[in-house]
Amino acid sequence: MATYQSFKEFYPFYLSQHANTHCRRLHFIGSSIVLCIFIYAMWTTSYITLLYIPLVGYGFAWLGHFVFEKNKPATFTYPIYSLIGDWVMFKDMLTGKIKF
Repeated sequence: MATYQSFKEFYPFYLSQHANTHCRRLHFIGSSIVLCIFIYAMWTTSYITLLYIPLVGYGFAWLGHFVFEKNKPATFTYPIYSLIGDWVMFKDMLTGKIKF
């Protein structure tokens, strides 16, 4: 795997690891649920609920990688860039820049 010095360099690789539509959809669903959990926890001050965020976020994403993409998630090698990539891809899907 290449070494990336910036997120700008990393993001094209990140997108190449999410070529499968089902994988991208699972990422989108997981990220949407993560946002709902966060809002719920803040609204109700049930901060313990925040513990579900990694389970839901990674659960949906990794299901997409292992079942549909058949690749190793970039999170294992580039955890910070990968987390940023999740949210940039989420935004790009919301705005129509990336196909659902």
